[in-house]
Amino acid sequence: MHRAWFVAAVTFVTIIGAAAFASLPGLLIEPLHEEFDWSRGTVGFAVSVNLALYGLTAPFAAALMDRFGIRKVVALALLVISGGTVATLWMTASWQLVLFWGVLVGLGSGSMALAFAATVTNRWFTARRGLVTGILTAAGASGQLIFLPLLSWLVVHHGWRPAAVTVALAALVVVPFVWLLLRDHPADMGLAPYGGTYAEKPAPAPGAARRAVTVLFKAARTGPFWLLAGTFAICGASTNGLVKTHFVPAAHDHGMPVTAAAGLLAVIGVFDVVGTIASGWFTDRFEARRLLAVYYALRGVSLMFLPMLLAPSVHPPMLFFIIFYGLDWVATVPPTIALCREHYGEDSAIVFGWVLASHQVGAAVVAFLGGLARDAFGSYDLVWYASGALCAMAALMAMVIRRRPATPAAAA
Repeated sequence: MHRAWFVAAVTFVTIIGAAAFASLPGLLIEPLHEEFDWSRGTVGFAVSVNLALYGLTAPFAAALMDRFGIRKVVALALLVISGGTVATLWMTASWQLVLFWGVLVGLGSGSMALAFAATVTNRWFTARRGLVTGILTAAGASGQLIFLPLLSWLVVHHGWRPAAVTVALAALVVVPFVWLLLRDHPADMGLAPYGGTYAEKPAPAPGAARRAVTVLFKAARTGPFWLLAGTFAICGASTNGLVKTHFVPAAHDHGMPVTAAAGLLAVIGVFDVVGTIASGWFTDRFEARRLLAVYYALRGVSLMFLPMLLAPSVHPPMLFFIIFYGLDWVATVPPTIALCREHYGEDSAIVFGWVLASHQVGAAVVAFLGGLARDAFGSYDLVWYASGALCAMAALMAMVIRRRPATPAAAA
């Protein structure tokens, strides 16, 4: 077996361990509201800061990986996640939640974002990039599957603090795996990328922040960048910002127990693994922009039906929604990365980092506005319908992206 698959496996485990933090925000809204009397909009604001920094950090993290190596950047990010989560145990004011969970965990998690998976894929694989991207993207869903039931049980029976400690420990445990087992480049092992030819390891790229900004300005002069950023912003709004943050409290509003609602999110994680890996396989074989259009259209239809399905207990139509939506959860990632690679070549990981930033800004906006809408209208119905309409817009935007003939630079 080529060493690249071993590196991909270590990356998969790392993303799973770091995924615990992404499982917690939706479980924190009600406990923090009850203990500190903070409004859902206040808690949603802290989550929105976390989500925004998660995205805005990603392109700089990709550039830092080029400068200092993957191992150092990822190990430090995991330590920051762990420290920020532990610090929330002693908070007494809402600004501390924003600082610890929003800023520290947001910065750390941004360095563990999908730009990490894109960087590993670009360096270690020439063949099977779509499939590997799908597998590594699915790692986040696998982490959700592992941690959500445990964290929801801890929150219900022991409070939110033991759940926060669990998140911190999960991030900390992964650090030795990253430091001892991950390698930055195939040339470190005297190997060629999987399916490619041997190339010397490039010299460290100085000026990581400057390069990230330079790549942004260069990409911003092209139409595909704005279309990809716009569609991915809607992707974030309709997944992390909406469902991951507000599904549990929305289901609880209809009388569903928190553990049952969290279990449904975990089931979304199960089918997300299947859908994302399948999407990677499809991306290697079909036109990426058409795949995106189909994914967004189907997601929009499913969200339009959700307000009619929420009930005190789990019933077959709700299970159908969970399966259908789960297959589509982050299936958009492999074709989005493929389009970045097609249009931006060797800068594609950093460009994708900026596209991911738009994803998280969209998620942040809806995480905040969703909480405000719940406080103002007493339900989330308006947010579900609006997100469904946005997905329809994203489907149209995806079809507008023009194809670019493959070139040696773009295929690298």
